[in-house]
Amino acid sequence: MATKYRFIGKATPRKDALEIVQGKAQFIDDVKRPGMLCGKVLRSPYPHAGILKIDTTKAEALPGVRAVLTYKNVPDWKGGVPRHVKVLDNKVRFVGDGVALVAADTEEQANKALEQIEVVYEELPAVYDVEEAIQPDAPQLYEEFPRNLVPTNVKVFGPKTLSNVVMGDVDKGFKEADFIGEGTYAYENVANPLPLEPPGVIAEWQGPDQLTVWSATQSASWHRFIMVSKMGFPDIRAISTHCGGSFGSKNYSAQPLFYAAALSKVTGKPVKVMYTKEEQFGAFVLRLGSRFRGKVGIKKDGTVTAVSGEWFVDTGAFSDMAQAQVAVGCGEAQLMLRCANWDLQTKLVLTNRSASGVVRGFGGQELESAFHPILSIAMEQANLDPVEFFKKNYVKPGDGYYWREGNWWVCRGKDYSKAVVEGAKAFKWKDKWKGWLVPTAVDGSKRVGVGVGVHGNADVGEDDSEAYVRLNPDGTAVIHACVSESGMGQRSSLCKMAAEVLQIPLERVDMTPPDTLINPFDFGLVGSRGTYAVGSAVIAAAEDARRKILEVASSVLHAPPEELETTDGKVYVKTKPDSPVPWSRITGIMQTCTGFGRFTPDYSVPNFLILFVQVEVDIETGKVVLQHVVAATDAGQVIDPPSLEGQIYGSFGSAGTDTAIFEESVTDRKNGHLLNMNMIDYKWRTFSDLPEFRNVILETGIPSHRFKAVGVGEIATSPGPSAVLMAASNAVGKRLCEYPLTPEKILKALGKIKGA
Repeated sequence: MATKYRFIGKATPRKDALEIVQGKAQFIDDVKRPGMLCGKVLRSPYPHAGILKIDTTKAEALPGVRAVLTYKNVPDWKGGVPRHVKVLDNKVRFVGDGVALVAADTEEQANKALEQIEVVYEELPAVYDVEEAIQPDAPQLYEEFPRNLVPTNVKVFGPKTLSNVVMGDVDKGFKEADFIGEGTYAYENVANPLPLEPPGVIAEWQGPDQLTVWSATQSASWHRFIMVSKMGFPDIRAISTHCGGSFGSKNYSAQPLFYAAALSKVTGKPVKVMYTKEEQFGAFVLRLGSRFRGKVGIKKDGTVTAVSGEWFVDTGAFSDMAQAQVAVGCGEAQLMLRCANWDLQTKLVLTNRSASGVVRGFGGQELESAFHPILSIAMEQANLDPVEFFKKNYVKPGDGYYWREGNWWVCRGKDYSKAVVEGAKAFKWKDKWKGWLVPTAVDGSKRVGVGVGVHGNADVGEDDSEAYVRLNPDGTAVIHACVSESGMGQRSSLCKMAAEVLQIPLERVDMTPPDTLINPFDFGLVGSRGTYAVGSAVIAAAEDARRKILEVASSVLHAPPEELETTDGKVYVKTKPDSPVPWSRITGIMQTCTGFGRFTPDYSVPNFLILFVQVEVDIETGKVVLQHVVAATDAGQVIDPPSLEGQIYGSFGSAGTDTAIFEESVTDRKNGHLLNMNMIDYKWRTFSDLPEFRNVILETGIPSHRFKAVGVGEIATSPGPSAVLMAASNAVGKRLCEYPLTPEKILKALGKIKGA
């Protein structure tokens, strides 16, 4: 029987709901600092060029202009892994790369100054394809990276950081296989996660080595613990405002922070750098490009015997996170496929497209979207039902895998088979599945097909979290945790956990603002870690505070702590519930009681989600319509039902399922320019286009923390692209190979237009 909770599992108003609907929530563009200047960036019109001459004289002479910076006088800070990306350089590597920075009293003055900067460029050849980029005669983006290959054996997660998967005997595994699927597939349409609010940063120096940063980020601590090492000094205070969406992309904003901090340092005033929507499209980070060439061996019963191949990862002009994404992707592939024999190699490649960064899916979506189609080839040969295949091969309790930091972990989570079965039942999979490359239904020129994909992530237990919970004499509690709000309501969910432990009304629990000066360390809301990792720290802190106040109450009520209980800000002897004593009489009105909690990494409880899709393809027009979606998972225990439902419904956009149909950043490879840097030409789904969507969420308890819950939000996007590709292939009776499935590609595949 499910545990009965007072707050957990119930739909309750978000703690920040009122301030949001009343317009009181503070976003980055709402922050005003005394004397604040506007920072702007002059951007390159070329994908690859050297700067022969740059003259800022006219710009500096304009009214209101306080500073103009170029590669000649900008601070020597560096980003990238390994460190190689300068704040500004004498070479530009993508259209939109930074050339000069301006700080002025107003935005209008700053923009006028940009127009007066004179630059002479030497155009250089550009390269956009990963396999062309690694050829000996290809244009070189950085001298330190011959053949445009960035080292993958970088210790981003420690000395054994995963950069490939090698184990067992692959040759032996393929000999044991009854069927071998092989080929090359790519997921390279570099979709934009497109949060509504563009990235923005305000930087203000309090001293030579003291910097305060306000930002629209989902992880305030990243702007401290990551940027300190890039900038070479010890003291950054990071404050996060409300984050108007992120989907990973605004985990931290290295380039805007560099720009704002550099301009602030030279002017001595706070500087705000707020990207325009066009800059968000063309100059901020996009998803990694992914191409997989390899093969997989399986037996007649669906047992996977061997996996081998090469994963080409397109990081664009630079990335701070690509090696980390490669490591996570390599780990997530092992969760999806229980296999003893692996030889998965990776190449991280620089090209002259926009830089890549953190996007929801973080490596796993990129790899699996390119790898799943090869699995489909093997499953088709064996005539296997893909649902049964995924149910059989997803990691089970007792199975092992190497995770991102290179250590071997044994799964102590759960068998998600029941979620697969219930999801298939809700979707009516057995009725709709007719076999490989066979449509479910035909109506004139319209063909219906179904597909399925799976994804999971052990990063639900990634990295460290710390929290304090302070009990006040008036019966209220305050959580001290450096947790930003990026739209999913996690701060409210953490308050629910603390309220449940302390048994006080939810309205009596609050959280401190996400500010690194006043909070202990937290890695941030990434990888669905908020429920397990951050939640564990908050729960432990609340339990510690509860224990402490009962210890103090012991002398007041003349009973041992184990015989005491606290409810609604009062303590009583369990056998005398009618004689409660308020906290104010326990601690006195001038004392508080504070508990501390810490979470350390645990990668042994991976989450899971299976996504079923039904699409309709018109073979005359090539149009693909997503008709019906069912997502199934097991959350162990739902903390807040509306928040979880919303996270899964969000699988369409944010560079998710719809990247299989129409979401893409279109690059003109003749000049490197993105052609759809606006909300009209960038095609995305509106509310009127939503398909029928159902969530199947089981709650069978997961061995995580007190509430047996695990986060599942981030993984909802990842199974979508490959599931849609499978469904469309089945609908038209021909294997489709490219994302997104635009009408042109459908008609080419069917031989109805030239280029087939």
